[in-house]
Amino acid sequence: MVLGCLPCCGRNGYQQIGNTGPRFGVRHLQCILVFFGLAVAYSLRVNLSVAIVAMTDRNSSNHDFPEYDWNESTKSYLLSSFFWGYVVTQVPGGHLSAIYGAKYMLFFGVLICSCLALLTPFCADYGGWKLVVVLRAVQGLCQGVIFPSTHTFLSKWAPAEERGRLVGYCYSGSQFGTVVMLSVSGYICSSSLGWPSTFYAPGCAGILWAFVWYFYCSSTPAQHPSISPSERRYIESSGQARRSSDAGREEQPRMQTPWLRILTSGPFLVLVLAHCANNWGFWTLLTEIPTFMKNVLGLDIKSNGPLSALPYFAMILLTCVFIWLSDVLKQRATAIPLSFSRKFFNTLGMWLPMLALVGLGYITQGEANVRLAIGLLTAAVATNSATYLGFHVNHIDLSPNFAGTLMGITNCAANFMSILAPLIVGLIVWDETNPAQWRIVFFFTAFVYFIGNLLFMLFGRTGVQSWNSPVATRTPSPAAGGSGVEPEEADQDRAPLIDA
Repeated sequence: MVLGCLPCCGRNGYQQIGNTGPRFGVRHLQCILVFFGLAVAYSLRVNLSVAIVAMTDRNSSNHDFPEYDWNESTKSYLLSSFFWGYVVTQVPGGHLSAIYGAKYMLFFGVLICSCLALLTPFCADYGGWKLVVVLRAVQGLCQGVIFPSTHTFLSKWAPAEERGRLVGYCYSGSQFGTVVMLSVSGYICSSSLGWPSTFYAPGCAGILWAFVWYFYCSSTPAQHPSISPSERRYIESSGQARRSSDAGREEQPRMQTPWLRILTSGPFLVLVLAHCANNWGFWTLLTEIPTFMKNVLGLDIKSNGPLSALPYFAMILLTCVFIWLSDVLKQRATAIPLSFSRKFFNTLGMWLPMLALVGLGYITQGEANVRLAIGLLTAAVATNSATYLGFHVNHIDLSPNFAGTLMGITNCAANFMSILAPLIVGLIVWDETNPAQWRIVFFFTAFVYFIGNLLFMLFGRTGVQSWNSPVATRTPSPAAGGSGVEPEEADQDRAPLIDA
C-alpha cells in the first residue's frame, strides 16, 4: 500500500489543477490505515473457512489440539452464519456512519469482531458448534458496518481527482488480508501454535489496528488535528474548484436521508443491479469453481492454501495496473469524461471475467487443461478488480453526502446474490462430474455479468444527484441554459478527465 501511494507523491500531475496540498499528506496516511483495516477485517472473515479443515481433521494439523466431529451440514451452518449477520447491518452501518462518523463505526466494527475471534476456540471447546454459529453471526453483524463506513470515510477524504486511485488502493486491502490468511494458515495450523492461532493472530492484529486507528484517524479533514491548511483546502474544495459534477462535498449540518428519492433514483437503481451482477459472478467463481476443478478436472484447489490465494494475489497486482492505466491517461491530458472512465473500467472488470467464464465452459479433463483452468480462474477474479474504478466508486460520484448509505443498500442487495448464486448452482448441477451441467452455470453467470455491465453502460451516471443536498437551494447554471436542470446533473457527462 505504501509503495502504491508513492507514485502519487513523485509526479507533478496534480499541479495542473492548482492548489494540491502536500503530495504525500494526511489523506494518504488515512488510506494506509484503511488498507490495513480492511486486510484485518477480511482475514477475520476467511479464517474459519481455512481453520475448519484442521478443526475437523487432526491428521491435517498439529495433533495436540482438539478435533471436532462436525459433518458437512454442520460445516455449512458454520461457514454461512457469518453472512446471516453481515447482510443485516449493511444499511444501518452506512446510515450511522453518516451520523456519528465513519471513524467510530470502523473502530467498533473491527474491535468487536477481533475480540469475538479470540473467543472462538473457547466457544468451540465448551459451547459446541451452535455457540460458534452464534458468534460468527455476531461477527457478521459487526463486519456489516465496515464496507459502508469505509465508503463514507473515503467520500470525506478522497479529493475528486484522486478518488478512483485511493478507493482502489484501500479496497485492495481486502485481497491482501485474504492472501495472507490463505497462504500462511496451513503452516500455522501444522505448527506448535495449532489451529487456534488462526483466530488469535488476526484477532490481536485487529485490536492493535483499532487503537492505532482511534488515535490517528479522524472522520473528516476538518476534525484532524495535524492536517495542513493547504491539504484540507485541497480536499474540501475539490468538488467546487475542480469539477462541478462533484459539488456535493459539503460540510453541512446533519441532513435527513432522502430514502424515497434514493430508492426511486434511476442511476442508483442501475448501480444496485451492477453491484448485484458483480457479486453473483464473483462469488460463483470463488465458491463453485473449486468444486468444478475437483470433480471434473481432479484438482483439489481448496486443500492448497497458496493456490487458493493465487487469484487474490493477482487481483492486488491488477488493481495497481488499472490504477496506473488511469494515471497514464490522466498524465497525457486526454479529454476523457468521467462517465467514460467509470464505464470503461467497469467493462474491463465485468466483461473480461465473462469471457473467462465462457472459456471455462469448454474445459475438459487433462493436465494441460487443468493449468488452463487455473489461468482462466485467476484471470477472471483478478480482472474483476477494475470495478474498483467503476461501480464501486460510483456511490461517491452520485452522492458524497450519503455514499455510505448507498453502499450499505447496494452491498446488502449484492450479498443476497452471494447467498442465492450457490443455491441456483445446486439446482442446475446435480451431477458434479458432468461438464455439460457446469457449462450451463458458466454461461448463465457470463450472461449475468454481461447484462449487469450493459445496464451500467447505458444508464449509469456520474453526476451528483439532486437528492444529495435535499435541503439546499440551487440555481440553474448558465451551462444548463436556465432550463432548471441541476448544474451537476447537466455537467455529469462532461466532467474533465478521469479521476485516477
